[in-house]
Parts: sequence; structure tokens; C-alpha cells
Amino acid sequence: MAERFLNRTDAGRQLAAELTRYGARSDVLVLGLPRGGVPVAFEIAMAIDAPLDVFVVRKLGLPGHEEFGIGAIASGGVRVVDESVLRAYGVDAEMLNQITERERRELRRREHLYRDDRPFPSVADRVVILVDDGLATGSTMRAAVAALRAENPREIVVAVPVGAPETCAAMARLADEVVCLATPEPFYAVGLWYEDFEQTDDDEVHDLLERAAARAMPRR
Repeated sequence: MAERFLNRTDAGRQLAAELTRYGARSDVLVLGLPRGGVPVAFEIAMAIDAPLDVFVVRKLGLPGHEEFGIGAIASGGVRVVDESVLRAYGVDAEMLNQITERERRELRRREHLYRDDRPFPSVADRVVILVDDGLATGSTMRAAVAALRAENPREIVVAVPVGAPETCAAMARLADEVVCLATPEPFYAVGLWYEDFEQTDDDEVHDLLERAAARAMPRR
């Protein structure tokens, strides 16, 4: 059995050691996927001296079958949809807008909860390191990458401590770079590869973002 991480902090520090080439660069931005990805992302941002923010992704579900994704919205006002799925299931523009508005309300609520009134940073022409605490199916990360692409970053780097081998391999076709420290087989679930995988709560996400923002403020 592969060695397990102590917790998300330990995982973030180990992952940061593989990302030192991005250190102290003005064009790098670290984005954590809430909630569990944020403690990992915080350690990376601190280690490479890069700004940290949260990237909230909300799936747009097919009415009556909400678990089936027809698209996604994300921080920064981005929406991506699968046009072929919309046509196949008869989802017209009005229905799509209703679904989108419902999920936008929830996205705005979460963003305010996490970052108060700080605006989402520009990602255009930047190297974005997109972080989660692990990749199982990778559905949320795929939506995040698709949403980020619409904002024209220079590069998208997906960074996770652990992931299913097939998911990390598939992600390499979507992102410009994938850093996955461990790809154990059999994989089973992300939480099995942590000694402590206690759920990250909203207050912890808010606190880590506050700490990162305070560190980034110019000193007088």
C-alpha cells in the first residue's frame, strides 16, 4: 500500500515541493477548489509566494435528473455548456437560463461566504495552478478547467496530491500540465490516502483566504 499523507497540510507541502519552478513569479495564481482543495492550495501558495483564491464550480444539472451535468458555471462569471447535450434533451435557452440563475445564486452565496467582497482575480495570460485534495472521477476538476479556459489563461496546471491513475492520465489531455504525486492502484477513494481526512468547513476556507490576502497586502 502506498504511503498516506498525514493531512491536507502535509499533502500541500509535499505538493509544493514539486512546484518550486513557479516560485516568486508575478504571473502565477493558485486557485483551490472548495472546500478540501483550499488547505492544500494554501500551502502551495505560501511556499511559492503566489496569490491564493478559491475557484467555485457549480454543475448545471438536467431538470429532473440534476446529477446529470449539462454544463457548469464558475467563479468569474464563466459558463460552459455542452451544446450537443442541450439539443439531445431539448433544453432551450429559457430553461438553461433558469438553471443557470439558480446555480449562480448559490455560487454567489458561497463566494461571499469565502472571500467577502474581494473581487475574483483576473486569470487572463496568467499561469493558473488549480488545486484539489485528490482526483477520483475528476468531474469537478474537468468543469473547472473548461471554465478557466474561457478566461484565456496562459497555462493551466492541475495539481493534486493523489488521484486515480486513469483520471490523472485523462486530465493530462485537458490541462497544460498535471502534477499528481501518487496514483495508487487500486485507488478506491481519495480519503483512503490520508491519515486525517476530516471535512474542511466553510470557516476554515474563509480563514485561509483571509490569511493569504493579508500576506499579499503591501507592507507600509
